[in-house]
Amino acid sequence: MDDTVTENSLCESNDQKEVIPFEKCEQKTYKNSSYMVGVFGVLQSLRKDKVLCDIRIETDDGTIIFGHKIVLISASTYFCEHFTGFNESNIDHIIIRELDSNALQLLMNYIYTGEIIITEVNVKILLAAANLLQLDYVKNVCAEFLQTRLDASNCLGIKAFADFYGCMELSTSSQTYIKNREVVDTDEFLSLSSVEVIKLISCNDIFVPLEEKIFECVINWLKYGIDSRKDFLPELMEHVRLPLISKQYLLEKVVDETLLKTSPKCKDYINEALQFHLLNYLQPFTVSNTIRSTPRQSIGFQKVILLLCYSQKTSSVVYWFDNIWQPAPKMSKCYNYGCLGVIKEQFVLAMGGFHLGSKKQLVEMLDVSSQSPCWIPMMDMLVSRRAFGVGSLDNRIYAIGGSDGANRLNSVEVFDINTNRWQMVTCMFTKRSSHGVGVLENLLYVVGGFDGHEYLNSVECYFPCLDTWIRVAAMSEYRLGCGVLVLDGVLYAIGGKNKSGCLKSVEAYTRSSGVWTSIADMHFCRQYFGIVILNGLLHVIGGYDNKKVVLNSIEIYNSKTNTWSLKTLSKDVGNGKWLHACLLRGVLMVLEYSKTSYMWYLNSVECYDSCLNTWTSVATMSECRRGCGVEVMDNVLYVIGDKNESGCLKSVEAYTLSSGI
Repeated sequence: MDDTVTENSLCESNDQKEVIPFEKCEQKTYKNSSYMVGVFGVLQSLRKDKVLCDIRIETDDGTIIFGHKIVLISASTYFCEHFTGFNESNIDHIIIRELDSNALQLLMNYIYTGEIIITEVNVKILLAAANLLQLDYVKNVCAEFLQTRLDASNCLGIKAFADFYGCMELSTSSQTYIKNREVVDTDEFLSLSSVEVIKLISCNDIFVPLEEKIFECVINWLKYGIDSRKDFLPELMEHVRLPLISKQYLLEKVVDETLLKTSPKCKDYINEALQFHLLNYLQPFTVSNTIRSTPRQSIGFQKVILLLCYSQKTSSVVYWFDNIWQPAPKMSKCYNYGCLGVIKEQFVLAMGGFHLGSKKQLVEMLDVSSQSPCWIPMMDMLVSRRAFGVGSLDNRIYAIGGSDGANRLNSVEVFDINTNRWQMVTCMFTKRSSHGVGVLENLLYVVGGFDGHEYLNSVECYFPCLDTWIRVAAMSEYRLGCGVLVLDGVLYAIGGKNKSGCLKSVEAYTRSSGVWTSIADMHFCRQYFGIVILNGLLHVIGGYDNKKVVLNSIEIYNSKTNTWSLKTLSKDVGNGKWLHACLLRGVLMVLEYSKTSYMWYLNSVECYDSCLNTWTSVATMSECRRGCGVEVMDNVLYVIGDKNESGCLKSVEAYTLSSGI
């Protein structure tokens, strides 16, 4: 039944002919759901036929649209204010300036039907018109539509558009998108105002692969309208962090830029950068940071895991995890007993290891921000190392301890990406190899290992500002080949092995307590596995057990519940007994190797995606390595030293996504 019926508040009794109170009467309310649709459908037909219309709305181009005041007043505060005043109540014709006639026609249809058609062509003019006519629903759905269409080519324009019309949610989404994408070299950037450019390039967490890109885009923006923009040069260059630009680029491109030669202030900025590079070369540990020499801290990037894997193949396998496991670029050499390291979540270093029986201090670097990633040989380490520890602190890579093939080492060297130089620092107290390294509260912790005679449970802590080591509380378990990582201010020592065999136990350490405490065990005993933090969870990847059986699983630790969960590792990934993993902005990268009766040294790299649990390969290294060090810095992956068939390596390779080699 479509009619709505409401009984009277007072009812008469048929039997007693007396008035019955309302609350004692049976009542039921009916609502005709199609009533308003029908009524407004008729009103829309009347409007189109210009029947009973009492207002004509004219736009700048002369288009006239008819309507009914009472309908427009009920839908829009704008029309209500225009038609309810004493002087305006009798008008039958208004002109609305700067209102697109097509947008007005669509909005009039919306007022009468509740439906609006939004396209990529009309969305901005619709939002602007809805903002003027105070039709909030249409304005909001237009903003939602734009939010779903954000990409690198339009996000700057959408951000400015959202700010102008007060679309706060769209503005926030656009700003987040801008920070997570490289947008400074898009066509939209050239059309920004000086205020918008300064706001963008002064942002500390804007995504740029290198500071050189900021410099290039500022110069391009100036030259796009040089006559009207040249006066903004000093103010713009104030926000370009010239000290972070490579020395070679600085001398070849920046110093010779004609625009900068005309500005005394810009010359000061160039001198500041040159002085920074000089001091960083002569006294790398004493250079004070200013805002222009402080790396940008990009946030919100998708986390990726890189695994460098060694197995019974002729090349090192590198995988990275970016929604799926996929092969990463192959390294130029095969590594054995090397390590991975990460700097600035961009640069990955694979370090050390043996190669073809030679004792070389190899290092390779991978820049994951590049469009065509590749491995690049870097400056060799000063000491040949394998089975050593790697830590990244203050955008420097530390190669700690290890073995040169004959003796355990307590020496430590540090790599500076800005100078591509290694420098020795103070030695540890204890010679050790196959140990773990973690960074807790800007201090380096070296955990466990093997001194050539005994398994170790000792822990040492390095203060970089003082170039000093101290001993801290020992673990309850002796551990070789354990995993060490920091999560939420807690240092974890995981698995490994000792005289009792392979371990699944885990210990945790905080500076405030100064002691190690046991937490939940893993599901399986394992050693020489990859370990990373991904999405706030600790991931233990691969490795092998007491029987030297390779484990094709990932164990995931939730510190809030103190529990471990299991995931299956791809059958093509993690087959090696030795794994190195690192997490960077773009991908999970894994380095894998194994020790068999016939030793093979690998140079392949693969990448893993945690959501889909899949792997892909990336560029191979130039050297095959086992037990090398791997670290990431500024979106470049570095592979450092270790061992292959030739012996210990000191060579270094670097990988960049842009070149793919």
